[in-house]
Amino acid sequence: MGLTSEQTKRYARQLILEEMGIEGQETLSKARILIIGAGGLGSPAALYLAAAGVGTIGLADADTVELSNLQRQILHTTNDLGRAKVVSAKETLDAVNPEVTVTVYQTFVGSENMEELVKAYDFVLDATDNFASKFLINDACVRAKKPFTHAGIGGFGGQLMTYVPGEGPCYRCVFGNPPPEDVPKTGVIGAVCGVIGSLQAMEAVKYVLGIGDLLVGKLLTYDALKAEFRTIRLPKGAGGCEVCGESANGQTGKERRKPD
Repeated sequence: MGLTSEQTKRYARQLILEEMGIEGQETLSKARILIIGAGGLGSPAALYLAAAGVGTIGLADADTVELSNLQRQILHTTNDLGRAKVVSAKETLDAVNPEVTVTVYQTFVGSENMEELVKAYDFVLDATDNFASKFLINDACVRAKKPFTHAGIGGFGGQLMTYVPGEGPCYRCVFGNPPPEDVPKTGVIGAVCGVIGSLQAMEAVKYVLGIGDLLVGKLLTYDALKAEFRTIRLPKGAGGCEVCGESANGQTGKERRKPD
């Protein structure tokens, strides 16, 4: 198919990367990536994925923009107060890169629609801020055999891991079951969202291109106050997991691949 002269200029700085090139850029243009949550994590992730030229970005969020969001949710501005986050986000992403198709879902994503939603995408980003949603995303992705990256932030720190079917433990393997009641929201410094959300975007790009080492079987933690990253090796065994274990649903592994 080849790239247009405008695309060659837009993506010039990544086209010269050996791991990317024209073939990699064309692969990105065919990719479908879903971001659940258009807030602190979803904002930087969506911006970098759109700028990189990912073909289709899905954005799911039922909330509206509030003044307290603006300290970290960089997809939105003061002029967007009261508007649906996905509408504000789409306008921002369209302005960054009009070549990208942004599909929005202005709805609460729950057990009744989660699995159907993730089926339409190659890779999923968990950019939510509550345990209930994180476990739902995990369970739906495992059952639909979809890779995803989890992230969590709080205070001056954050963490992330990636799940690929058949290649490592899922979120539930690592964290068990959700707490009886969701933990109250804590404070967070906005730049931490930028760090962790950007790393989620990088995991998505690596998966799509089939390059590098994903955070599969590993939990990456970040302490901003100490300026330290730490990689924790996760247990390999998931045989007893009620979602991804061998007895759960007959799940089988699959090779990492580029989108068709």
